[in-house]
Amino acid sequence: MRNLIIRLGLGIAAGYALKTVLDTRREQPTPRLEKVRDAGPEAMEEPPRDWDAVDEQADESFPASDPPANY
Repeated sequence: MRNLIIRLGLGIAAGYALKTVLDTRREQPTPRLEKVRDAGPEAMEEPPRDWDAVDEQADESFPASDPPANY
């Protein structure tokens, strides 16, 4: 019986701690995202000299993790 009461108390304490952490996270403001430039060399500050279709497709796919199929 004593072991059950100890476990119950630990469970309640763990639940309270988890709730406190989740409530604290919920109150934090969402970070502001920086502006992402448009795709293409005309939107770059220093565009590359050589720019082909693969470069264009790779630039347009950002921020996706997969490269274009013909890369």
